[in-house]
Formats: sequence, C-alpha cells, structure tokens
Amino acid sequence: MTEIDEKKKTGIRTLTRIAFLTALSLIAYIIESLFPPLVLPGAKMGLGNIFSMLALTVMGVWQGYAVVLARTLLGAALTGSLSTLLYSLSAGLVSYSLSALLFRCFGKSVSITAISIAAGVCHNLVQNAVFVFVSGTRQMLGYAPYLALLGIPAGLTVGVAVTLLMPKVKSFFPGGS
Repeated sequence: MTEIDEKKKTGIRTLTRIAFLTALSLIAYIIESLFPPLVLPGAKMGLGNIFSMLALTVMGVWQGYAVVLARTLLGAALTGSLSTLLYSLSAGLVSYSLSALLFRCFGKSVSITAISIAAGVCHNLVQNAVFVFVSGTRQMLGYAPYLALLGIPAGLTVGVAVTLLMPKVKSFFPGGS
C-alpha cells in the first residue's frame, strides 16, 4: 500500500470515528431535550458533552472540536431552535476550549472529571453571559452563582461517564486516529 493510500485510510478512519461520536452525542442531546430543565430554566446535564470529551481524550483536540461543532449545528437544525445555536455554540466552544487547554497542560496530573467540572461551570457561565449580552438584562447576572453551582454536578456526571467509557472507547479505537 502506498503512503497516499495509508493517509486516505487514516483520514477516513478518523472521519468515521468523529461521525460515530457525533451521532452518539446528538442522540444524547436529543433525548435530554425531551426532559424538563433541572432546577433553573434551560439547565441541563449536558450529556452530549460526554462524547466530545471522549473525542478529546481518545482522539485529540481538533477531533473534539469537530464533535462539538457538528453536534451543536445538527442539534439546532433538528430542534429548530436558533437560540439553542447561539447559546450552545458559544458556550460549547468556550468550555471545550477550556477542557482542551486543561487536558493538554495538566492531563497527567488532573482527572478528566475535574476538567469536566471546570468545563461544566464555564459552560453555564458563558451561556449566562451571552444571555445578558443579547437581552441587555444585567439582572440575569444574579443567576451566575446558581448556574456555576449547577455546572458542578453536570461536569461531575460527564466526567465520571467519560472515565468509565474511556477504556471501552480506547479498545474500539485501537491505534488512535
């Protein structure tokens, strides 16, 4: 097999894995959207984030970005919600960027659960900031501490799920991307 054929095969394998994790992420997102919000309006556990975190830990930073971006765009298209796109895309990209930075800098010394908790808190705070910016309702900043607190169990849930799934996903994705 030539080097070009091997590169194509690797690229197809990577794209297939991204598509697989994106599909699982989208399924989790859609199922979660069927349930009422937790405690505060719009509050969700963010179970779709399990699969972008798996992409980060098993495949790499850019593959995780692809999962976040595809899930957010497809989720907004399937639910027909432009506001979902506005809030989810901004918060998803910022919180994933934090996850990627923490994973790259401290991945050996900090657990994926701790990284996920930081991302969960960040996600909620960014969504709150976007809402305040878009609506001009500065009083909504008063929700920030509550949203930060809700990010802790959400991040914990995602982090524990990723920790439990990682060995299975690594065996499913032998040899990385």
